[in-house]
Amino acid sequence: MVCLGNICRSPMAEGILRHKLSNANIDVEIDSAGTGNYHIGEHPDHRAVKCLKQKGIDISSLRARQFIYQDFVQFDIIYAMDASNYNNIVALAKSEVEKHKVKLYLNEAWPGQNRAVPDPWFGDADGFEEVFEMLEVASEACAARLVSAN
Repeated sequence: MVCLGNICRSPMAEGILRHKLSNANIDVEIDSAGTGNYHIGEHPDHRAVKCLKQKGIDISSLRARQFIYQDFVQFDIIYAMDASNYNNIVALAKSEVEKHKVKLYLNEAWPGQNRAVPDPWFGDADGFEEVFEMLEVASEACAARLVSAN
């Protein structure tokens, strides 16, 4: 899961999908990162933590990190939260195989629509709730696909 700073959207997506897959007893590695280096080592935004905590999901122990080339090696799928981050990730790829690993996360729920998860950082708590709802739908679709594949 990749967004810009790795303190709002991507840790929320990581936490939601991890929660869903844990409940389904599916064991996969899920991580999040940012294309920027603005918040390395920081916890997720307090509004993201609060929003998910109200849903029974704890992301408070996550720490921001920057996306690195090694992520192409370590992960089978790399989900970008929007087109800008998608383009930044693809620019680091060294092969077509690596480029094909990168997908827009909301396409899990709305295939081919290339919707962006809006960055709630500049807004208030309502923005985090809106992002949660989008990520919840995409995570449900992603989890269902992974469950059926196992």
